[in-house]
Amino acid sequence: MTARIGVITFPGTLDDVDAARAVRIAGAHAVELWHADDDLSGVDAVIVPGGFSYGDYLRAGAIARFAPMMGAVMAAAERGTPILGICNGFQVLCEAGLLPGALTRNENLHFICRDQWLRVDSTATAWSSRYEPGAEILIPLKSGEGRYVADERTLDELEGQGRVVFRYAGDNPNGSMRAIAGIASANGRTVGLMPHPEHATEALTGPSDDGLGLFYSALDAVLADA
Repeated sequence: MTARIGVITFPGTLDDVDAARAVRIAGAHAVELWHADDDLSGVDAVIVPGGFSYGDYLRAGAIARFAPMMGAVMAAAERGTPILGICNGFQVLCEAGLLPGALTRNENLHFICRDQWLRVDSTATAWSSRYEPGAEILIPLKSGEGRYVADERTLDELEGQGRVVFRYAGDNPNGSMRAIAGIASANGRTVGLMPHPEHATEALTGPSDDGLGLFYSALDAVLADA
């Protein structure tokens, strides 16, 4: 069985091609999904990639959340389909209510573009099972609105339920509450993170190939469901 992983393109999406390439490197079939359609074409998992959907007008991810394709994604998430939101995709998933909290302007109000160490805090998700607990991975970070915020009750729930998947290691580049870089839904099937694992799939072109673990994890989840 060859897993089919859909990658959505919105107006302003930048990293759909790299996400699709990461899917293929991991050994799956990448399926292009268009924002104006409402059919997931039978994919086994979905990636909402990074960029500036709709130019980040109004608020990052706020317009894309209402795209017809996102209606299909929300229904798929309810069925337990693995969903990954990267950077702007993370913002879209939060706006859609698939993940709690929000992403706001970086604490220093500057756009950040750097290779960033992350610590894997949870391996109990569809997108992190290939990592060792506590592993540190090097992943590019590039965002202006990457500061994760939520109320204290939500933060405590995320911590208590083991839903903080990735945390910034060393310094906290954007002021995210509790240094949170990525979180999961209650069932562990939907994950959002601000750094870009699709840019860390080959040692030749990225700072590492540490990002492949997310895509291999998704393949494991899909095969387990087959």
